[in-house]
Amino acid sequence: MKSHSISKSESWEIINKVTLQWHIEIPKTKTLTLYELEDNVSLIAGENFTILKNGDIYVPFLSEIELLNKFPKVIVDAGAIKFVCNGANVMRPGIKNYTKFKKDDIVCVVEETHNKYLAVGKSLVSSSEMQNITKGEIVKTLHYISDKYWEASKLIKNI
Repeated sequence: MKSHSISKSESWEIINKVTLQWHIEIPKTKTLTLYELEDNVSLIAGENFTILKNGDIYVPFLSEIELLNKFPKVIVDAGAIKFVCNGANVMRPGIKNYTKFKKDDIVCVVEETHNKYLAVGKSLVSSSEMQNITKGEIVKTLHYISDKYWEASKLIKNI
């Protein structure tokens, strides 16, 4: 796994892109390190956060609970857990509760019993559209507990 420090100007550029994409303020940091996981996928780690960059999409890393708390979420029932933890997209029947979100927003997937974050994905519909849907995909999973990126992060210190 290759890694390198990102220049100050590149760091600001990444933080600005992330802020625009997520519609939330993220902590400013001077030093970011980029870990290349595979072609077009990297982990970006700073003092205050870790981000997974997959192509042009930035996803908060599942170890960043404080950051994840700022995102909309869908709460899934116990029957959906094993599927989500294997990378399946989140289907409407498994969703028990949710907060407001727009189509294409980054959304966290949380299990209902212990409120643990299972995955992060991109919404395929808005929460208001979802109210009228009884089946189908709602969230496209981009990062989930124990995926290859989660496992790769264990090799990186300070994450």
